[in-house]
Amino acid sequence: MFRRSKKLRDSLTKTRRSFFGQIAGLLGAGEITEETWEDLEALLVQADVGVNTTMALVERLREQVDRGKARNTQELEDLLKQELLGLLDAPPPMRVDEPRLLTLVLVVGVNGSGKTTTIAKLAKYYRQRGRKVLLAAADTFRAAAIDQLKIWGERADTPVIAHQPGADPGAVVYDAIRASQSRKADLLIVDTAGRLHTKYNLMEELRKVRGVAQKRVHQAPHETLLVLDATTGQNALSQARHFKDSVDVTGVVVAKLDGTAKGGVVFAIAHELGLPVRFVGTGETLDDLAEFDPEAFVEGLFE
Repeated sequence: MFRRSKKLRDSLTKTRRSFFGQIAGLLGAGEITEETWEDLEALLVQADVGVNTTMALVERLREQVDRGKARNTQELEDLLKQELLGLLDAPPPMRVDEPRLLTLVLVVGVNGSGKTTTIAKLAKYYRQRGRKVLLAAADTFRAAAIDQLKIWGERADTPVIAHQPGADPGAVVYDAIRASQSRKADLLIVDTAGRLHTKYNLMEELRKVRGVAQKRVHQAPHETLLVLDATTGQNALSQARHFKDSVDVTGVVVAKLDGTAKGGVVFAIAHELGLPVRFVGTGETLDDLAEFDPEAFVEGLFE
């Protein structure tokens, strides 16, 4: 648990040293003034917490200060931590861990978000926990995507089921399910097409892939994880809305968290979309994936 939390905290170094570091400095010992509120709002927005989420946070903090819950900026910092943690309610358990013959996980996200490397990290993560994992290369629109998944699958010591570029993604998923069943694999992770989220046809293809999964495996897909690039900030939030509306996303993996000073986008994802963050990418190696721990995340922003 400590090692997992440490990886999460370490990935927040850039965010902590920039905007949240300034917030901690702002909320040292002193009086709460109107300037305090203005500076706090500005820093939260700059950290990509988002305008709507920031306004809701500051309004709740003002109400609590008016009720005497904080008399100085140090106490206000404690209240802020509590409110931020409240935005990140502990998510329900992932269905990946439920006992069944085959668990099927769809992974969605735009090209360049870190989707393929995240899939390899997930494969290694679950293999280390005793699961027999297979990967399906259902992003058939780009030959590079198939090759990339094969390379990462090899690094993660996980077989990849693939067809030729341009093949029907549904056929790939169909064959991957059959291969999983014949090889006694109990976890199938499916890479899906990642063209721009504004492309209607992409969402239609994703719905078809879901349909194949539903027909072949009971209650599949059991999870649909959306990979978002933390370095894209509020654009990631826009992407999440499109995918959530189209493919019933059940959770988010925030990739490249270590590479951004704007990790506050995690709060916007939780507050504005109501989606649980399941994992975060903490670096570039296969081991750089951490389960999301809300308490460790909030503490890691201020310590």
